[in-house]
Amino acid sequence: MPANPITLPENALLLLVDLQCAVDDPCWGERNNPQAEQLAARLLALWRSQQRPICHIRHDSQEAGSTYRPGQPGHAFKPQVLPKPDEWVLPKQTNSAFIGTDLHAQLQAAGCRTLVVAGVATSNSVEATVRMAGNLGYVVYLVEDGCFTFARRDWAGRWRSADDVHAMSLANMDGEYCRVCLAAEIISACLQDAG
Repeated sequence: MPANPITLPENALLLLVDLQCAVDDPCWGERNNPQAEQLAARLLALWRSQQRPICHIRHDSQEAGSTYRPGQPGHAFKPQVLPKPDEWVLPKQTNSAFIGTDLHAQLQAAGCRTLVVAGVATSNSVEATVRMAGNLGYVVYLVEDGCFTFARRDWAGRWRSADDVHAMSLANMDGEYCRVCLAAEIISACLQDAG
């Protein structure tokens, strides 16, 4: 049975999570969705052209060895999704963009109840943020091909590819905390809403 078509209110917020140069460091290992940054950039351009709200989440790690630590080259935003000077940049220090920030308060004040989420890592900051958004009552669309994650060992010690980790994370979230969708579906919804 096909899913209901996506409809986005004019104030649907594009939430780009931790798309910083930190994730290009080889220490992260194998990743999936090599097109994620390009698709996030397409969404960003569309949001800008339609003057919809945007929030760039920036991870400011407090861990000494983190590639996300301020003052390191990895702390910078990826060039494909570089915020404009007038765009909202929200720093965070934990995996969830709602912890230790005013994200929820700002969204409430703006009357924004719908989020479109892309970024990294699907199984970490993206999942933590999406789960909390869902629990807070937001309508969340998670852009599957606009997110990526990394290979890792599971609890039993088995090696799992980045695609496997990504797929399991999506399965954990879809239908309970968010609706997983493709960038093309979001783009189509925006263009239809504009028409």
